[in-house]
Amino acid sequence: MESTDGNDAKSEQRLKSAAALKSFMLKSSTESKLNLYDHLSRVLLKVMDEHPDNAVDVIEDVSREVKRSTLRDLPQTTAAELLAEQQRLLFSRPEEADQEEELEMQRVFLALKQLVESQGLPRCRLWGKILGTESSYIVAEAEYREGEEEEENTEEAAEDEERDVEKEMNPLPQSAYRPPPTVPKEALGTGANKFAFYVCKEPGLPWVKLPSVSPAQITGARQIRKFFTGTLDTPIVSYPPFPGNEANYLRAQIARISAGTQVSPQGFYQAGEEEGDEEDETPRDSFEVNPDFEGVPVAEMAESLSTWVHHVQHILQQGRCTWVNLAVKPGDDSNEEGEGEEKEEEPDEPEPEMSSVLTSQHALAVLRSNLWPGAYSYASGKKFENIYVGWGLKYSGEGFSQAVPPLPQKEYPSGPEITEALDPSVEEEQVLKEALEEQQAPRKRWMTQTTRRRRMTTERT
Repeated sequence: MESTDGNDAKSEQRLKSAAALKSFMLKSSTESKLNLYDHLSRVLLKVMDEHPDNAVDVIEDVSREVKRSTLRDLPQTTAAELLAEQQRLLFSRPEEADQEEELEMQRVFLALKQLVESQGLPRCRLWGKILGTESSYIVAEAEYREGEEEEENTEEAAEDEERDVEKEMNPLPQSAYRPPPTVPKEALGTGANKFAFYVCKEPGLPWVKLPSVSPAQITGARQIRKFFTGTLDTPIVSYPPFPGNEANYLRAQIARISAGTQVSPQGFYQAGEEEGDEEDETPRDSFEVNPDFEGVPVAEMAESLSTWVHHVQHILQQGRCTWVNLAVKPGDDSNEEGEGEEKEEEPDEPEPEMSSVLTSQHALAVLRSNLWPGAYSYASGKKFENIYVGWGLKYSGEGFSQAVPPLPQKEYPSGPEITEALDPSVEEEQVLKEALEEQQAPRKRWMTQTTRRRRMTTERT
């Protein structure tokens, strides 16, 4: 009885092992979707049907043929299917990142609306976003209100009066050095100060108006490269020294970016009527929308840069958009036609790109600046816009090299009466002493002889 029970237990164990092995062999592959049980069954059936010679040697080839018979040719994709696959993205829902960008833009537009209502601005638009190491700046461009120029001039006059009072109370020694004349700042509403700029760190936070920019600040910003921190009152530590804090540096960079990147379709703007005679060759600061503009086709704007024009004045090397002759007094009405304007050479700009290559009906022509990375211009029909999103730094392909310090100035004229001679060594003094003794030896002998003769004459007498 015990042996019979043992045989039954072994048979049951074998059956379980066989069932487990069969279930393992029936497990399908994740790549080919086949299982080992069916594959071995087909291989054995093929061997039974064909009875190949040396079956053990060709079993691998038989297995390969059986596996190859289960494969199918890839279906040929037509052009219509490829186009449908590309256009499927147009009907898909945006991802979370796109939704966050849409929410951010909605908050920015609400913040701009709040700015216009609180400040009473006649016109305002989103200029762009300048990134910083600690926080970023959302920049809004607005037109000046009437009367702001008088307030600005009043503040400057008060500052000048305070400086004069301090000089009278604490007189300092006068220096003979005369600094070069200061380039005057452009009036509000003209040149680099044509628009007012407001910044905020996040939508909903208070907007802060940036001060007007001066030519000295623009010239200083060209000579340095500094990342923004996100705090307007941060001092700018650099060489050459920058005349102002981060708010002034930010305003100078905004003026430079606007002058170098803001473009529009050709014919969208026309010169203002208040500019004077047409024969005047001075750059025009005022422009208005051309009511007869019919728009430029997107295909033409994407083919050539000749359909794009700069509508913002360039900033000259002087730091102003219009040249001022510092040698002429403010009240002098002398002719300044001999002063020519020198504009910076502009690098080759890339060809515009189409925003959509599938359906050109709703496409936009996009222009990207290589000189200021982050500046974009896009247009379609009668609409266009300029925007900047970047670090606020100009591209420098060769690497940035700091300005070389100037040569030190002479404090006083050098002359022999103040020039110190080098002290001679002991050997040099001994040689000089011997040379002097040799020169004085004949004179000493003559003096000695003369003295003896006088004595002899005295004794005789």
